[in-house]
Amino acid sequence: MASVTLNKARTIIRKTLAKAREMELKPLSVVVLDAGGHVIAFEKEDGASPGRFPIAHGKAYGAVMLGLPGSAQMARAESQAYFMAAVNGVFGGQVIPVPGGVLLKDKRGAVIGAVGATGDTSDNDAAAAMAGIELAGYTGEA
Repeated sequence: MASVTLNKARTIIRKTLAKAREMELKPLSVVVLDAGGHVIAFEKEDGASPGRFPIAHGKAYGAVMLGLPGSAQMARAESQAYFMAAVNGVFGGQVIPVPGGVLLKDKRGAVIGAVGATGDTSDNDAAAAMAGIELAGYTGEA
């Protein structure tokens, strides 16, 4: 199974933040997790609020642990709130089911991790993360 190196994780973050500046977003925080939900890298832009790490982590963690991007998690939470509440209980309240949690896939389409971005609107967070993933040579699913 392919994995995300620290160097590639840093590239994803750098490209995500560059896209955020291009889009003129509020300061972002970005985390990259491996396929087991472990943190590889995290960065918080100057001016980002201090509570952003757990939000970025929760977006990415839900994506990788459920195999569903944030947009699909949000749809599931809206249609089956009891299911997402149960899932969040199983995962100790770590899942944040909104856009900005993006599945990270290798060239074969296998999930090798997830990226969580937060700081602007959830849709803008997801757009910046998708751009960062693609510019780093991977495929994302938002």
